[in-house]
Amino acid sequence: MLILGEVHTGLLQNSTAVAQDDAAAILDVVLGERVRRSERPIAYAVSPERLTGVDCRLPTGTGSRTRAVGTVASRAAITAGHVLQGSAFAVVEPGREPRRRAWSHYLARPGQLETIGKVDLADLRNGQVRAAESERSLDLGAIAGRAMDGAQRSGLLDRRAPLRTQRTRLRWLAWRVAAEAPVSTAFSVESDTVRTLVLGVPDVPLAAVVDLCEDLALHDWLLTTMISYVDRRITATASPAERVAQLRPAIDHLLHLWMPAARVAEPLLPVWESLERRPGFTRQWDTSVSRIRDQVSLSAVLTDRAGR
Repeated sequence: MLILGEVHTGLLQNSTAVAQDDAAAILDVVLGERVRRSERPIAYAVSPERLTGVDCRLPTGTGSRTRAVGTVASRAAITAGHVLQGSAFAVVEPGREPRRRAWSHYLARPGQLETIGKVDLADLRNGQVRAAESERSLDLGAIAGRAMDGAQRSGLLDRRAPLRTQRTRLRWLAWRVAAEAPVSTAFSVESDTVRTLVLGVPDVPLAAVVDLCEDLALHDWLLTTMISYVDRRITATASPAERVAQLRPAIDHLLHLWMPAARVAEPLLPVWESLERRPGFTRQWDTSVSRIRDQVSLSAVLTDRAGR
């Protein structure tokens, strides 16, 4: 069995953090379904899952034609009232019939895609990692982006973001390994905004794998945004006081959000542990935070001297 997914992450278009009640209202997109919320260790709200029916080719490494039919699950989530994510995912399984079945068959299996004809799961793994944008193959990014865009259009948002940031995209896939096998992780930065993650995971619920990938996408976005934001402000020609003023939006809205693995299931913690060893997410984050604190300290010292 193979699980394919993509997560888009960006700043919620609002000047301040939204309250949990507002976050729940923004994510209330499925009639009769409840938005899940939690306050600890960090405020978090996630929409009910929506289903999108697809009948398309799957991306493959060799370019071979592999058709799949079924539904893709998608959802949106808001963390700490500041960060918005759109996520799409589906389980891919070899179909038992040589032809397409009635839609009722696929609707009874939400979030699952069945292949038609022969399928090489290794080829699908390679295709998902190297997936090019194509109208002829499954585009999980479009579904994830739609979930995110829907939340951004909420009338509860003032659309005055406190700082300019880019969205990042995490394209991921996972497959189940034997119980005694270790969790395997391969994380790659493909471009300024695109990352890939390949996982071999134990027999855990699908929801746990999705939570892990969204948590990783969240912290990758935080790290990417912070490094870029700090580099631009600290290297700019400005006085220390001016630099601190320019850094304040990041201090107010981002610094307190770093909490890796806060919602990750115990069997999947080795994924985060491997990423902390290399590339060292938290070490990189701490370096950026130290640079900000150094600028604040320098500004305070110079202001104190000027006042004497």
